[in-house]
Amino acid sequence: MKPQENKGYVKRTQKDYSLSFKLQVVQEFESGELSRTQILRKYGIQSGSTLRTWIRNYGNFDWEHQLPGDMAKTPEQKIFELEQKVKLLEKQKARAEHLAERADKKAILFDMLVDLAEKEYNIPIRKNYKPELSTNLKNPTKKQ
Repeated sequence: MKPQENKGYVKRTQKDYSLSFKLQVVQEFESGELSRTQILRKYGIQSGSTLRTWIRNYGNFDWEHQLPGDMAKTPEQKIFELEQKVKLLEKQKARAEHLAERADKKAILFDMLVDLAEKEYNIPIRKNYKPELSTNLKNPTKKQ
């Protein structure tokens, strides 16, 4: 067996991709911007199974409770499916609330850091315009 010649091809593993990159790719796929093969080509992802794994792990579809779409559903199955959709939406809502809470905490933390920097270095970082000053900036008066 000959050793494989290097022609610019670099074998990558899933550990080579950052979480933000994976989330961006999944979001792009789920929004319908690109097909699966277009995404593989665009980002140089070597395997379709890698993308499928990302979609299962980071996508919005609930893979655990997937039902075949071509079968006729009984009323009980339809109720079950709707209950699963409700659970999925609750899960997504909880995630959104968690992210919103995290963003609020970040804003508070950054505000505290600015306060600390202003005290420590005795310099004004925030721009505090008075209301009358900001209206004067919009309509400058001519000097005589």
